[in-house]
Amino acid sequence: DDTMKENAAISGYTIVDAATVLTTHFTELVKENMAELLTFSAVKQLIEDLPKAQSALVGDITPVQITVSGIQRVLQNLLRERISVRDFSTILEAIAETTSAPTDLLTVTEHVRTRLARQLCNAHLDPSGALPVVALSANWEQASAEALNGQGAEKQLALEPSRLHQFVSDLRGAFERAALTGDAPILLTSGAVRPYVRSLVERFRPQTIVMSQNEIHPKARLRSAGAV
Repeated sequence: DDTMKENAAISGYTIVDAATVLTTHFTELVKENMAELLTFSAVKQLIEDLPKAQSALVGDITPVQITVSGIQRVLQNLLRERISVRDFSTILEAIAETTSAPTDLLTVTEHVRTRLARQLCNAHLDPSGALPVVALSANWEQASAEALNGQGAEKQLALEPSRLHQFVSDLRGAFERAALTGDAPILLTSGAVRPYVRSLVERFRPQTIVMSQNEIHPKARLRSAGAV
């Protein structure tokens, strides 16, 4: 209540009005569901609004190399991990470079991510301008690679229950220790296992950002915040 604001402030509470609470909550809901909100018609509109040079590029890669719905899927994959797709031109150029596996949208997405390395790194810098990282150890890298099952888009990480429990415990411990020092690090993995580790991590710690070594910009300054 308004009459209690002064007493609350004196007691050290942060005063937030109802409109700000609702706006913040709504914004988070939109971010969480942005991938689902990006419709096929919205992607068509994005393409139609492109400058002439980028429009020509879209004409070169569709529909032989990738369909418009394929472009939509790639954008959704990025948004699902809260990566901005405002740099649409760079994303399209990266898609055009992936001529070897035009139907493997996961591979296409991972290549696009490497082209957005500067953006990805800058989004997670600490106040000193460094990128705090928790590295996936060589043991867990090997265990993850050996636990990959399936081919192409059906490939997934299938750790044994006991190993999965240990991985969850190790990961939580590493990030909790980092949080005690005020860090909000990313989990750094190899490019070969990144998407599969991310699909596993998001089940129990969805806020964790998982990046591969291929996505670290050459000018990024890394700072170790632990290891798993």
